[in-house]
Amino acid sequence: MKSDDLIRELEKHIDPTLAKDLVSEYMEIQHDCKTRTLGRSSAGKFIETVVQVMQFLEKGSYDKKPNVDFYLKDLESSLTPLNDGLKLCCARVARSCYTFRNKRSIAHKGSVDPNTYDLNYIYTSSQWILSEIVRQVITSNMNLAGRMIEFIQIPVSPIIEEFGTRKLVYGNLTTEKEILVLLHSHYPEYASRKEINASLDRRSESTISNSLKKLWKNKLIHKDESRYKLTQEGFKEARNILVKNEGT
Repeated sequence: MKSDDLIRELEKHIDPTLAKDLVSEYMEIQHDCKTRTLGRSSAGKFIETVVQVMQFLEKGSYDKKPNVDFYLKDLESSLTPLNDGLKLCCARVARSCYTFRNKRSIAHKGSVDPNTYDLNYIYTSSQWILSEIVRQVITSNMNLAGRMIEFIQIPVSPIIEEFGTRKLVYGNLTTEKEILVLLHSHYPEYASRKEINASLDRRSESTISNSLKKLWKNKLIHKDESRYKLTQEGFKEARNILVKNEGT
């Protein structure tokens, strides 16, 4: 599963421009959270797009420059075809996220900088909002919707960085652990041997092959032809590795 897959599926249900903006702006917030930098504009743009998505779901069109605060505040008491998941829950989460974006930008002298935990809140909020929109609009294929929500809900980690289809795993890890972390970033989808080799190109192919065999033997990964995926135990082990290496 990749962000492009999510965009393509959302385009079937909402305006294609909104689908692209929604996912792209969410990925910007995720990147900010990974790198611990505050991209001041991304959260505001994301919530503005969320409002446009909700307008589109209401009436099939949306404002180019919506009044975000007014719309979210007024939605709860308005007559709308949106159900409570969007009308109440999503609107309230979005409004709180937008408030943090607008009202918490200054750390005064001698105070604890709130940016880090504010950023965590904004990211978690945007993660919930995107998951809820996926759940609400992709109703014809619940298995697909579930896989997409799993992709959105994968915990963010600073030890892995994406370069298009190639991913770089940081930290002083063995090849086996590096593969587990890499496959965790692909979960719940498979990763091909080609993708694994490209991301672990600092390792020899023989080392990668031996590590894959060892992980398969220990039932930490499942192999389907030339594709690999974490098992339940492999997912737990990968998560333990990520937790131990947070902040490295």
